[in-house]
Amino acid sequence: MNKRFLKYAGRCSIAFIALIGLYFLIAFCCSRITVNANPSNAKEIAIYIMTNGVHTDIIVPAVSTEMNWTKEISYQNTLEADSTYQFLAIGWGDKKFYLETPEFSDLKLSNGLRAISGLSTSAMHTTYYKNIREDANCRKIIISKAQYRQLIDYILNSFKKDETGHLIKVESNIHYDIGDAFYEAKGSYSIFKTCNTWANAALKACEQKSCLWTIFDTGIFLKYQ
Repeated sequence: MNKRFLKYAGRCSIAFIALIGLYFLIAFCCSRITVNANPSNAKEIAIYIMTNGVHTDIIVPAVSTEMNWTKEISYQNTLEADSTYQFLAIGWGDKKFYLETPEFSDLKLSNGLRAISGLSTSAMHTTYYKNIREDANCRKIIISKAQYRQLIDYILNSFKKDETGHLIKVESNIHYDIGDAFYEAKGSYSIFKTCNTWANAALKACEQKSCLWTIFDTGIFLKYQ
């Protein structure tokens, strides 16, 4: 009985490891396939992609003729941001992970496993910035006004809204920065849809270079080297 059990357990372990390897192989290959490799559009609105090394945000103008984000994402919901902060970074992710893991040193196995299960709720993390500086972790993309409106629609559709159609602020004292706040979001984080999958889909929505599919930030930023 013990030998049979060990044999069965060994086969299951090998199969599990093989599935994990296949998952990362597919993720790697799909992230190297470029969608919209040569976007054609008027150069009218500057947006940015920014990574902290793990998570990708989409950065948009706080106020433009196409959208005034400050009406729904109020400066008053932050610790100190005001009208001098002219850019808004927006990211999607697991709500509990966001609120309980402000630093990677706070990471708990239970939070990580819950996040990839696909069973938890999500949140939008929004951060106002005064200025944006381009570097290896922050890239400018200039798109048309029509494409920006497509991006706006995609982002707004990621937020949950109340009965009156307004965004719902997450009631929490957690802040990563003096200019940030959290809002309720649609969908669930999983091994197939990560924060970077969401950001990559945002680029697809406005017809810019993006990965066929990605779970990491690396594939996205390789398109904009």
